[in-house]
Amino acid sequence: MNKLDLRKELKEFYKAGAKKPNIIDVPKGKFLTITGRGAPAGSDYQAALNALYSVAYTLKFKCKFEGKDFTVMALESLWWWDDPTIFSIKNAPPKDEWNWKSMMRQPDFITHEMVDAVKQEVKEKKGIEEVGKIVLETFHEGLSAQIMHIGPYSEEEPTIQKLHSFIEENGYKMRGLHHEIYLSDPRRAKPERWKTIIRQPVEKK
Repeated sequence: MNKLDLRKELKEFYKAGAKKPNIIDVPKGKFLTITGRGAPAGSDYQAALNALYSVAYTLKFKCKFEGKDFTVMALESLWWWDDPTIFSIKNAPPKDEWNWKSMMRQPDFITHEMVDAVKQEVKEKKGIEEVGKIVLETFHEGLSAQIMHIGPYSEEEPTIQKLHSFIEENGYKMRGLHHEIYLSDPRRAKPERWKTIIRQPVEKK
């Protein structure tokens, strides 16, 4: 059985340099998503991630059983605040006022019907009510700037500022939502070694 690995097929969009940002043009794709509000370490966010991972892995194993195995992609999250002029965590309101959309890229052959069936299965077998909030969406980020942050999430601000300065200095302006891609498993790696891609959609001035 051939195993689809989107991390290899889309590797240029799931790697970044830590010293200097770069510009990429991200293609559209399908994502499992769940949207909410509250602190990253809060109970609502953690419950949402539990639902998202449960659906993602159940969907993966169901497809594998049917002969279409694929690698589960990294967790990603979009973050934003009620004030649309805020792009930086430095200027953000208290964490309980943060908005987020957590997501995981899916193969193109995944359908709404497949996701709905798996959501029902997870709800019945595991009793995870939050699966009802999960949606399969097509997301096209397009032109973006990104950089790798190495270290704890709480120390991202200098990396974010470096990214924003790069955008300004190279004739771009920010649009869309602050995007983070979590490449490390916090349960297995030390915080100082966590790798997170910080991405910001842009457009020419």
